[in-house]
Amino acid sequence: MTELLASEHASPTAARQQATLTANAVAVLRAERAGLDALEQALQNPNGLGRAFAQAVALISTLPGRLVVTGIGKSGHIARKVQATLASTGTPALFVHPAEASHGDLGMVQDGDAVLAFSNSGETTELGDIAAHTRRCKLPLLAVTSRATSTLATAADIALTLPSMPEACPMGLAPTTSTIMQLAVGDALAVALLQQRGFTANDFGNFHPGGRLGMRLRTVQDLMRTGNSLPIGQENTPMRDVIVEMTCKALGCIGILDHNGKLAGLITDGDLRRALDLDLTITQAKDVMNRTPLTIGPDVFAADALRLMNERDRPITSLFVLNAEGKPLGVVHVHDLLRAGVG
Repeated sequence: MTELLASEHASPTAARQQATLTANAVAVLRAERAGLDALEQALQNPNGLGRAFAQAVALISTLPGRLVVTGIGKSGHIARKVQATLASTGTPALFVHPAEASHGDLGMVQDGDAVLAFSNSGETTELGDIAAHTRRCKLPLLAVTSRATSTLATAADIALTLPSMPEACPMGLAPTTSTIMQLAVGDALAVALLQQRGFTANDFGNFHPGGRLGMRLRTVQDLMRTGNSLPIGQENTPMRDVIVEMTCKALGCIGILDHNGKLAGLITDGDLRRALDLDLTITQAKDVMNRTPLTIGPDVFAADALRLMNERDRPITSLFVLNAEGKPLGVVHVHDLLRAGVG
């Protein structure tokens, strides 16, 4: 609170300094945005970058091996991030440091692989050995560079030539706009390949099993209760037995099956309370059950199941999981979802 009050009464000098810093930051964002705008225009040129991009996607998507991503310096950091994005979205990829490649790691680049090299200038000396290795072994070489006439671009089978735009650095030296464009074209490649492969959210979940994201991408069948944990009865089951089954399974509901084993209805604690005026010694499950209960399929994301439970006027705590024939596979409870970190 003290710091907040102090900022409200900042001196004119401090205010000018803050305004200058803000202006400088905005100038950086504008320069980098201009680079992205230029990149967007270049990608829409069907005879320039757009054509090279389409060729790159076609080549990478049909590789029998892996995409080896490389670069050094700031371009190397971008290359590492692009490799990680590719690998997590269905494109087998690994990063090889060009200096380590010259000291034995070229052995990681095998038949069937292709190399994607990042270099803004296209004249990075350290890339020489790995580029020469692709030529010697007849492996595809793709280059991301800002100079179409550079050594790397000339040697490459496919050159993704980025627009030549001023760096956001006031001295024009620190890689800023150029690395933003490298990152953007790398992300564009990864997403285009994802779509080309038909990569799904389920596939994404398989590659991200850890952490909160992994929990949210788990499906209902990963968390549902099955077998003897299922509260099950028949349409002609006496309500006395229904109450016993509901109490033993402690899920606040029971699924009622027809003679074909399909879910015919559901009885919840609320249904049970509303049936207290009936003679439970002669009342059967079919007389009390809800014949149109809300159910879910096994491949639905757990996060969607939780949303489905909560979006109703009266939130529900359990969902029966049915197969395509309408037969119960399991039941998922809101507590199971919350314990798994889905919420």
